[in-house]
Amino acid sequence: QVQLVESGGGLVQPGGSLRLSCVASGRNLRRYVIGWFRQAPGREREGVSCIDFDDDDTYYKDSVKGRFTISRDRNQNTVNLQMNNLRAEDTAVYYCAALQRSSLYRLCVRGEYDKRGQGTQVTVSS
Repeated sequence: QVQLVESGGGLVQPGGSLRLSCVASGRNLRRYVIGWFRQAPGREREGVSCIDFDDDDTYYKDSVKGRFTISRDRNQNTVNLQMNNLRAEDTAVYYCAALQRSSLYRLCVRGEYDKRGQGTQVTVSS
C-alpha cells in the first residue's frame, strides 16, 4: 500500500508563496490519483487539487485556479503543490491523499482515499 509524507508548510504573508511536497512510496504508483486536501478549524475538509500519476490529468478547486499548480515527478515519486498569491482563507492543515485505480472526481470532489499523510500546517497571516 502507498505511504505518503508531506512537507513544506509554514507561515507566510498574504500574497506570498509556499510549495508543498508529498513523497509517495509503494508499488505501482501509476495506478493512483494523488492530491491535496485541506481542513481549517470549524470547516469541512475540501479537495484542493489532484493529479493522475499516470496521465498527468489535473483537477483544481475553483478558488485556487490560477494561483495553485500541481505537478508530479515520477523519478522522485513526488507530487508538488506550488501555491502562489496566498490568502488568509487558504490557512488550513493540508493533507496529501491517494486513491488507487480511480478518478480525480472521486478523490478530489467526493473525498474518497485509500491513504492519507499526516498533514502540514499552512498559515497565511500578516
